[in-house]
Amino acid sequence: MNTLVAGGAGMIGSHLCEALLRGGHRVVCLDNLSTGRAENLADFARHPEFTFLQHDVTLGLPDVGRGDRVFHLASPASPIGYQRLPIETMLANSVGTRRLIELALAHGGRFLFASTSEIYGDPLQHPQQENYRGNVSSIGPRSTYDESKRFGEAMTMAYVRTHGLDGRIVRIFNTFGTRADPADGRVVVNFVTQALRHQPMTLYGDAEQTRSLCFVTDLVEGLRMTIECDRARGEVINLGNPEEHTVMEIAKLIRDLVESTSPFVFTPPAVGDDPRLRRPDISKARALLGWQPHTPLETGLREVIRELRVVLNGEVPAPRRAASDPMRVTPPSVAPARLHRRASLRSGPEDPATR
Repeated sequence: MNTLVAGGAGMIGSHLCEALLRGGHRVVCLDNLSTGRAENLADFARHPEFTFLQHDVTLGLPDVGRGDRVFHLASPASPIGYQRLPIETMLANSVGTRRLIELALAHGGRFLFASTSEIYGDPLQHPQQENYRGNVSSIGPRSTYDESKRFGEAMTMAYVRTHGLDGRIVRIFNTFGTRADPADGRVVVNFVTQALRHQPMTLYGDAEQTRSLCFVTDLVEGLRMTIECDRARGEVINLGNPEEHTVMEIAKLIRDLVESTSPFVFTPPAVGDDPRLRRPDISKARALLGWQPHTPLETGLREVIRELRVVLNGEVPAPRRAASDPMRVTPPSVAPARLHRRASLRSGPEDPATR
């Protein structure tokens, strides 16, 4: 099975590449590294069935072989990322979506568009179901991301209806995990980084807004199950953790796990239109895929804390697998032999990570 992961050097994308390799896929990762990181690929970069191409999906695609399975995660996903690259974000979810769809169509492959819970905006329905149309602003500070994802969904469904694309859409809710960029700016990474440094932990607004945090390996399992599910063709599916917490609760838990002395400081929201409530209804995922998250929040947070504690000390994280594991054939400090790079003509987009 030849599988393309666009945006594969991001947090979610890299875990997806690794899981696919374990499942016997030949994996081609496309990423222009505008927000993704090459070091996320180090654990499996020398795997004989893995190839990395540094490339912008909005440009003509390089020769990637067959597109039996095509995952489109190529877009900045954090407010810091899409505010720095607003046009690139919109092009990734429009032009990039079309290019990747046409690759899947050309080979009779399956296509998965990684959309976002931001489609729902600041929701008036709680929890959010797939049939909810959202409460959004088409010109607000988050619109370059939200609206381009809406366009990507529309294009995916247009190809399903008019060209017979075997496509599906996943709306990813807040996801956290290892391999996150410490400067990503999202809630878990921010809190862990500040707590480890014993710096004030920044809480936006009154910190009573809610988030539902799904660990990255659970999310990746859901993505794989979605693309392999025959009944998911033409469907929109929420993937996330229905366990809801206030931002204050998350901050207190992280501070306790780190055993930090960091005080809390309250500031206005860094980006406008911040949703007050975020919780997925995953009834459809349970019924259609038999999927639901399994990793407890505290377990996932301990993994992130462990990794960031080492990263902030300027070290390379210790391997998470035994040395005999065939996936682990090169230390992160060795330049991967199959890490092929094709310079893009301009800066462009990369991974959804997470939300």
